[in-house]
Amino acid sequence: MGVSFDLFDTLVTADYPTDPAAAIATELESRDVSVPDDWADAYTEAHVDAPAGAEIPLPAHVSRALASRGVEFSGNVPRRAVVSAFDPAVETRPGAREAIEAARSRGHAVALCSNCSVPELVGRTLVRSELTREDFDAIVTSVGCGWRKPAPEIFEVTADELGVEPSELVHVGDDPRTDGGVEAVGGTALLLDADAEPTARTRLPNLGALADRLDALEVT
Repeated sequence: MGVSFDLFDTLVTADYPTDPAAAIATELESRDVSVPDDWADAYTEAHVDAPAGAEIPLPAHVSRALASRGVEFSGNVPRRAVVSAFDPAVETRPGAREAIEAARSRGHAVALCSNCSVPELVGRTLVRSELTREDFDAIVTSVGCGWRKPAPEIFEVTADELGVEPSELVHVGDDPRTDGGVEAVGGTALLLDADAEPTARTRLPNLGALADRLDALEVT
């Protein structure tokens, strides 16, 4: 069995920009990019034709949004602006490290499986948390693998990285809609969201309850 963890709002909390379009606009302007007057509209429009469930890297979206308004820019300015706009303070949630250690102590390979359209953000978040890359046998992000939870592909990639079958993957997260997607590949979702509808999912009151639930899964 392999165990994967969602990152944001499961293992850590992070203060995202309340208005991402405005935050990115500020960073673009600081790099001498002429942000169009209707940037808020351009930002919300679809500019990349992608399959359902595919992740569109935010820098690619921003580049296309600027181009749609005839705005010229040089090199990787959109990427640098996006990375700078998402520069959060991070807090590690209580029980996060204990939950990871509970999975590892039971002989399970452990992965991070996170939705994130911003390059570098997962790595910077880990650096600012009480966790490290070394806590995980694999780190799978939507911007890295190209698929966003609940797409089955991201869970299949995670299972493959851990050397287990998708049906042997237990995914711990907070969002029934995204993290619950592991059920589509036959895996088990352990959700921290108290409002989750119980199907194959199990409600966890907190991360500290993970050890007992993993033991129960092994027994059954």
